[in-house]
Amino acid sequence: MKTIKIIAVALSCFGALLAQEGEVDFNLPKGLTMETQYSTKDSELGDVLSFEGIDYMKLQFRGDSLIGKGYHLTVKEIWDGKVVNDTTVINSRAIGINQFETLNDSVFNMTIIAKLDEDNKLKMTIRFPRFSIQKKFDAIESDDYSLRNLADESNLDIAYNKRFYLLGYILPYEREDGSKSWCEVGSSGEDIENWGRKFGIKHYLLFEMKFE
Repeated sequence: MKTIKIIAVALSCFGALLAQEGEVDFNLPKGLTMETQYSTKDSELGDVLSFEGIDYMKLQFRGDSLIGKGYHLTVKEIWDGKVVNDTTVINSRAIGINQFETLNDSVFNMTIIAKLDEDNKLKMTIRFPRFSIQKKFDAIESDDYSLRNLADESNLDIAYNKRFYLLGYILPYEREDGSKSWCEVGSSGEDIENWGRKFGIKHYLLFEMKFE
């Protein structure tokens, strides 16, 4: 079996509030349904993840039209309000292993595990049903990075055969009084590539998904 490696960013825009154990179900256009589980249902394990600064998220897509589709995940690295890299994380049709190229089920699962490591890199593992991907990204020195499900938080459109915003690994908006808000960023709508300028965010990662 072939293993592919990558990294990314993680947490949901329900901030520190939408707890580490909640589940959210909502219907998306064109027959897709997405369920999100933030952190873990095991409260003790959730405490360990929080202590270690690890974001943990499970996504499940459902839809009859997923059968026969490939999946393509890309990431944009945005620094000082500018996209400096736009790269492919995984393109199932380019893997070169027939059984991985397209989906044979109406259910598609992803698990994302992410943290800022000791080398000041954003380290991320994305687990699919039969393999996983790991990668690292440059970051600023901050414990404030948070993995968000942007499609969930901002109620963004998601559809087959086109790229849609899915995840963000973001820093918070810092108010004049010194308080910080991740939800104010993650729930602010579709103008995601301009968050750096709008909220004064130095760096964040933006993940887009496409089923095709």
